[in-house]
Amino acid sequence: MLNISPSTVSYALNDHPNINPKTKQTVKDLAKKLNYKPNKVALSLLQNESKIIGLIIPEIIHHFFSTVISGIEQVANKAGYHVMICQSNESFEREVENVQALLSRNIDGFIISMSKNTFDHDHFKNIKKIGVPIVFFDRPAEGIFGDSVIVDDLNGAYQAVKHLIEIGCRNIVHFAGPQHLSIGENRKLGYIKAHREMGIPVNEDLIVVCDSFEQAQEIIPEFYNKHPEIDGVFTVNDLTAFGTIKGLKQVGKRVPDDVAVCGFTNSFISNMGDFELSTVDQKGFEMGQVAAGLLLDRMKSEENYPPVQKVLKTELLIRDSSKK
Repeated sequence: MLNISPSTVSYALNDHPNINPKTKQTVKDLAKKLNYKPNKVALSLLQNESKIIGLIIPEIIHHFFSTVISGIEQVANKAGYHVMICQSNESFEREVENVQALLSRNIDGFIISMSKNTFDHDHFKNIKKIGVPIVFFDRPAEGIFGDSVIVDDLNGAYQAVKHLIEIGCRNIVHFAGPQHLSIGENRKLGYIKAHREMGIPVNEDLIVVCDSFEQAQEIIPEFYNKHPEIDGVFTVNDLTAFGTIKGLKQVGKRVPDDVAVCGFTNSFISNMGDFELSTVDQKGFEMGQVAAGLLLDRMKSEENYPPVQKVLKTELLIRDSSKK
């Protein structure tokens, strides 16, 4: 219609400096009049990239994962990429389906936090065989070639448990995460390290795998009957901490006067009410930013350099639940 080449139209729509400003405006005016939009599928085939990043998370309702999403999108969108989000709901089968669905969309790269029920990593190995880059966050898959970003879980847990000991707790329960995940293992190791460095014996009976609100609320009454000496609880995440607090109330125990409680995440519910939870800030937004940056660097690089792991520092936030 304008008697100019398709390449000139493309350059004009993308504000290329070599195109005459008058031609640019003419092209844009006609595009607006025709309600023209570039065909993303055709562009992805032409350029051999979709400008889409596939993100797989365990649960979108958790504050930590939602803040990670915000960090990823900020960096990805600025670089011209869209983020397609799938959730596994902590299901291995659903995670495998998510991987297959995203691969069928010809995405340019993956950012993944694997489900706590994932023990088989063949679907991640398949991604690498195809040649699509992966960045893991929070829950990396051991033995898979991929960049990763985590927090210093061991030191974060160490600081939390050390704080509980310093305020006088001597019989501290640890509600731990699944031990095949590095976050569960390292937070347990931080709990043990604090005890040993402070000269307090580790009671293995006080370490239990329990990582949900419902589990903690249900376990606490029976657990307290067996161990009435309990005066502190460190949980693998904030939801478990709140379940613990509710369970303690059911047996007539006051927090923090009778039992001090500290969580891990710094979720939005940890400081919203009148009673605020002591917790370890997991830096979700920053983790998302770093994960997206690692993936963009990997996608742009022509070199096959070794996997990169970024470790973020945590911060202990002391609030009502451990202020004796």
